[in-house]
Amino acid sequence: MPRTADKTDIPRRLTEAGYLLFNRDGYNATGIQQITDQAGVPKGSFYNHFDSKEAFAAAIIGHYAEWVGQAWDACLAEAPTEPVAALRHLFTRFAEHHARQGCQGCLVGNFAAEVAESSPLCREVLHGCLSDWRGRLAELIAQGQASGALRTDVAPHDLATFFWDAWEGALLRMKVEQRVQPLHDTVALLLDHLLRPVGPAMVHT
Repeated sequence: MPRTADKTDIPRRLTEAGYLLFNRDGYNATGIQQITDQAGVPKGSFYNHFDSKEAFAAAIIGHYAEWVGQAWDACLAEAPTEPVAALRHLFTRFAEHHARQGCQGCLVGNFAAEVAESSPLCREVLHGCLSDWRGRLAELIAQGQASGALRTDVAPHDLATFFWDAWEGALLRMKVEQRVQPLHDTVALLLDHLLRPVGPAMVHT
């Protein structure tokens, strides 16, 4: 392969190849040789940038989380200002992304199922990703509660945890059925029914 003066080129190519292969084939089914072949770099160059396959996977998860954060911000920048409409817009865009990706699922969810028990390093990074996403979601839910559009008898973080758990479950069913309708159905049930105010307004303290 031609040499490059850009020191970020090889790690970038490895990261892109790792994301593709891990998302498509899974962690255990993907070897370092496959990653370097996909990236078009010598196998020895892998260890110049990453200590192990586990450390590489943790880096991939971190990069994916950064991408999701950027996508989240971009979606909200074009979303309606009303909180429930913003939530619906956000998760509709995420569903469209999964449709374009062929219903492969969420990389974090896939890794959580495959390596969370065997890799403390990956588990720690996964925990950080999920905590960040639930925190972002809780902020939107709190706005919805303040506007009177969402139930206030449950704390925003608890509702965000429930919402995200339901979303991850829908992603698993999406992979099995190979269609994104489970994502749309879950978001509609949450936003149109389960998270709506019930009975007299009760403010959580």
